Amino acid sequence: MKGVILAGGLGTRMRPLTDVTNKHLLPVYDRPMIFYPLQTLVEAGIRDILIVTGGGNAGDFLRLIGNGAAFGLKHVNYTYQKGEGGIAEALRLAEHFADGEKLVVILGDNIVQGTIAPYVEAYKRQPVGAKVLIKKVKDPERFGVVVFKGAKVLAIEEKPKRPKSDYIVTGIYLYDAQVFDIIKTLKPSGRGELEITDVNNAYIRKGEMTCDIFRGWWSDCGTFESLLRASQLVARNHSHR
Repeated sequence: MKGVILAGGLGTRMRPLTDVTNKHLLPVYDRPMIFYPLQTLVEAGIRDILIVTGGGNAGDFLRLIGNGAAFGLKHVNYTYQKGEGGIAEALRLAEHFADGEKLVVILGDNIVQGTIAPYVEAYKRQPVGAKVLIKKVKDPERFGVVVFKGAKVLAIEEKPKRPKSDYIVTGIYLYDAQVFDIIKTLKPSGRGELEITDVNNAYIRKGEMTCDIFRGWWSDCGTFESLLRASQLVARNHSHR
């Protein structure tokens, strides 16, 4: 399996910090944000990794990570996303890299404690389709919210004003090669982006989506509050070592 880290976008909600750097290079406690998803993939046994970057600071990723020797890697792949076209638009850039293989896709601002290895191993045994990792949160309206009927996932609603559950899709997605065909059928949403939620709903409609509750703690870093929370969680984790 291959890994893709989506670290493009302009991070406009994080200005003025992102006026001078890419959001994914901001510090989370003692390391740049991008180090955490990279470590998450490496710890799950993934060695073939593509980083999708964007904005005016894309070259800084290369300077910071290089070929990934600090993570035990021999090589890291990079590609560039122009502007902001959404998560699915960024993922589209990975089609050539994927070359028909299954992918673990992780958003560059997702910080987890614990390993995703069991979920990756379970997905390897899944014949077709996709898997998402979900988590119960206090502010589901910020995310793609899971709509259940009993234990069955009916749909995922993107940033609903009235969430139908407290469970959201984290920024960790496992896809087969169908994902690129699905992206080609998408129309931009109201905010002009190709939404990853539309990709996930396409898999749900095909009956080819599984979901697992992620057992460790998880945080995104999409707002100043969540960036602070992620830093505090990491700091607490370090102090317990």
